[in-house]
Amino acid sequence: MPRLIVVSNRVAAPKPRGAASLGGLTMALTDALKGTPGIWFGWSGRTGPSASRPDIQATNGVNTATVDLPPEDVADYYNGFANTVLWPLFHHRIDLAHFERTFGDGYLRVNERFAEALCDLVRPDDLIWVHDYHLIPLGSALRRRGLLNRIGFFLHTPWPAPEILVTLPRHEDLVRSLFAYDLIGFQCQAWLKAFKDYVLEEASGRAGTGGRVTAFGEDTIAGVFPIGIDPSAFASLVRSAEAERSFTRAAATGIFRSMIVSVDRVDYAKGLETRFLTIERLFQRRPDLAEKVFLLQVAQPSRQEVRAYADINRRLDALSGRINGRFGSVDWSPIRYLNHSYDRDQIAGLYRAARVGLVTPLMDGMNLVAKEFVAAQDPEDPGVLILSRFTGAAEQMGAALIVNPYSLEDVAEAVVKALDMSRDERIDRWRSLMAKVVGASAADWRSNFLEALKKTPARLDLVCHATPMPVDTASEGQPSRSRKKSADGASLTRAFV
Repeated sequence: MPRLIVVSNRVAAPKPRGAASLGGLTMALTDALKGTPGIWFGWSGRTGPSASRPDIQATNGVNTATVDLPPEDVADYYNGFANTVLWPLFHHRIDLAHFERTFGDGYLRVNERFAEALCDLVRPDDLIWVHDYHLIPLGSALRRRGLLNRIGFFLHTPWPAPEILVTLPRHEDLVRSLFAYDLIGFQCQAWLKAFKDYVLEEASGRAGTGGRVTAFGEDTIAGVFPIGIDPSAFASLVRSAEAERSFTRAAATGIFRSMIVSVDRVDYAKGLETRFLTIERLFQRRPDLAEKVFLLQVAQPSRQEVRAYADINRRLDALSGRINGRFGSVDWSPIRYLNHSYDRDQIAGLYRAARVGLVTPLMDGMNLVAKEFVAAQDPEDPGVLILSRFTGAAEQMGAALIVNPYSLEDVAEAVVKALDMSRDERIDRWRSLMAKVVGASAADWRSNFLEALKKTPARLDLVCHATPMPVDTASEGQPSRSRKKSADGASLTRAFV
């Protein structure tokens, strides 16, 4: 039976249900791998010398294979190219992107190391499923080592508009490497369209039927595969003892007040500062709501070693303090800002206790918080979801109050509408939203993608990806190119910056 080899930047050993506060990709992959024969491969999260073979473990029904990375690789590949170059660009924040030549070298170097370690694990009939922006060149590195397996790639973030992506030095090399994959998956139609726009406008490519896209002399198939949650598992989580305690405490503190809840990683793409300013605008426009409503913002720490993220924490502390100082009273604060992690069952209880779920990132690949909020609600008395139009979830969840997160007025008006909404309308909207959550689960996402991958044409020979682009030593004022060698003697492709 063919196995599934899942590859992602980080591998998090599965934990008991509700015991971990996990990111969207980790939760989705854990759900997707349970009960499936295969391996989850990636970085252990530890620094140390690169081992010749990955560390293989079996934890809670999921087989994992991990490698450590040297500190310089973590600095250049993860903190550098992935999170200081690609992440801001893919979220339309050119102003925060910082290009360094060593970042591009490290990015390619780690992808080559992943490919080398992975080749020892792969059988000829395995399906390989690569995830996210950290590993875009991995498919090309695997092809150069002779792998003919079907290899799919799924992007969990947005794909940027062409005019944003072209600000990346050697952007065409990054996009070209995607054509080593047999199938490329995006969260929603908007991100797929942005990818095709680049192919047509910048690569002189073409889009055919059945999702086929041609550029750089190669073909691939690109499609939309919206990620979801496990609705039944999350429903069980909501009924857990810890979730019930969390719900009871939250409901008691807001017994005479309506609670708005937001749960995010601390990240500039999540729009937390704009959200706090929206709450300020709400009380400026509606002083009668003072002491009747408050925002509970759970902001889980993230990438604290990256300077931009540390700066966000300082600004949020100052902003919440100013707003609370202006509008708060002895026993009420308009914003309760919690800057630490919570277990999923505790978060589920908070969702259920909230009158409003405020999910307003400035840009997001999908956003599973929106789906979890819906799944946590009491069907007889549900809360209202307010959702940014710039999330992948907005395409599926039209029954939410869809807002422009950049407009303080738009979001503040939606909050008022949600607070005033009748019970019948809240129930109708929730039923529509819940149908979407159930109809696009994590299992559906996995099966739809893998079935599409299985149907892609088999590779009978190694196409042009087997021959890397020439590499030379960079001269002053020209882009850097790596001279590192892969295990099969092929030079790394030239650096992206």
